[in-house]
Amino acid sequence: MVTRIKWFERQFDFQYPIGIFPSILERVRGTPARLEELVHSFPQLILTPRINASWSIQEHVGHLFDLEELHFGRLEDYDANAQTLRPADLKNQQTMDANHNAKPIGLLLTMFRASRGEFVKRLESMDNAQVARSAIHPRLKKSMRVIDMAFFVAEHDDHHMASMTEIAQRLKRQ
Repeated sequence: MVTRIKWFERQFDFQYPIGIFPSILERVRGTPARLEELVHSFPQLILTPRINASWSIQEHVGHLFDLEELHFGRLEDYDANAQTLRPADLKNQQTMDANHNAKPIGLLLTMFRASRGEFVKRLESMDNAQVARSAIHPRLKKSMRVIDMAFFVAEHDDHHMASMTEIAQRLKRQ
């Protein structure tokens, strides 16, 4: 199995032409369906166990929902012509405090789908100039346009889905 690069070690080179935005938007729009399909492919009993104090599959799902608030906030930052986007909580305290393992997985998936649907509607309503607006990403220390943020969100979604698959594979082997 290929060893994945940790999220905070990832480097991004944002040079997509604006005309790629509809394709990136489809990735962002498709995450809820792909996430539901992935989670429903796992036996219920492997959704909440943790391996070595890392998040469970269900906590990864909850984390994706938790970050929707940040995504909406960053769209507000672009609307306000902010120089720098609001920072993420790099300690993920919201996810740590949420007790997502105690919630029904169906509720987490439904909440994520609803929130992501609203986020996609906001992105769909943008024209070329809006998609090209930029601000500095606080952790990456580089300019990030709205199109780049959408790509970043899609990559982050896929990163966590890959984590869920790895957890499931490890738990099935135990």
